[in-house]
Amino acid sequence: MAEKKLLDQVSDVLRVKHYSYRTEQTYVDWIRRFILFHNKRHPREMGETEVQAFITYLATARNLSASSQNQALSAILFLYRHILQRELALPPEIIRAKKAGRLPTVLSKQEALAVIGNMQGTPKLMAQLLYGSGLRLMECLRLRVKDIDFDNHQLIVRDGKGENDRITMLPDTLVASLKDHLQSVRRVHQKDLDDGFGEVSLPYALERKYPNAPKEFAWQYVFPASVRSTDPISKRIKRHHLDESVLQRAVREAARLAKIDKPVSPHTFRHSFATHLLQNNYDIRTVQELLGHKDVKTTMIYTHVLQRGAGAVKSPLDG
Repeated sequence: MAEKKLLDQVSDVLRVKHYSYRTEQTYVDWIRRFILFHNKRHPREMGETEVQAFITYLATARNLSASSQNQALSAILFLYRHILQRELALPPEIIRAKKAGRLPTVLSKQEALAVIGNMQGTPKLMAQLLYGSGLRLMECLRLRVKDIDFDNHQLIVRDGKGENDRITMLPDTLVASLKDHLQSVRRVHQKDLDDGFGEVSLPYALERKYPNAPKEFAWQYVFPASVRSTDPISKRIKRHHLDESVLQRAVREAARLAKIDKPVSPHTFRHSFATHLLQNNYDIRTVQELLGHKDVKTTMIYTHVLQRGAGAVKSPLDG
């Protein structure tokens, strides 16, 4: 039996290790670009010199951000470590590009509500969850019906950044709206079942463990796509979650209508959520837990954009 193609091997190992399909696509793309950059030479014939040349090219000729450089390097290191069974001895300065220390854009409460007030329908409900619960965009999109705990007013975020689960708050003001929304989602799901479909993709190997789960309402996405599509892995017709561009466009347009002269994206609501909790004197460790940060230092960045607080310094001009 012929050996699988290199990129197919990469996909197989990524799936075994429970990487998301999005990460799989990204890693395969970076590895393909690495190979093409070196005129289609097989990575087995290359090593540290070629990897360093590629990353340097991304940083200088392409002027890519530190996060993109790190993503490319992670993909290539994954290839060598897990597929080619080889550790690369790279110089320390190339191991990880340092990200610029930029402060996040934060909206005031009035600005955040003004942006949300210029939104409608499902995008508005999603923006309210981002601001009211501190969710990341993809965490909101991947939310499933079973992860909403109405009785305890909380959301269970599954496989957040770093594949960690966490619990965050469900704002009281969203309970009624969310219940109404789920009734609409249930009708869509029932129509899918009546048409002979109704499946949703499950994480990891859960579909084999629970063969009936893909059609159960509890596993459906809270924010499903408007149309069914072919699952890229199983090749079966399923209903995926809403595409992130839907909310991104809606937020940009709402910010324009609200005349907010700041770069506003869905993630801005998460930054604002954290900052406003700290402004209201909630403990930073509590905020860290709600955000799902591994290190409190990550949460500490929001103390730098506070207008007041225990660590605030008053200008001498203000007396």
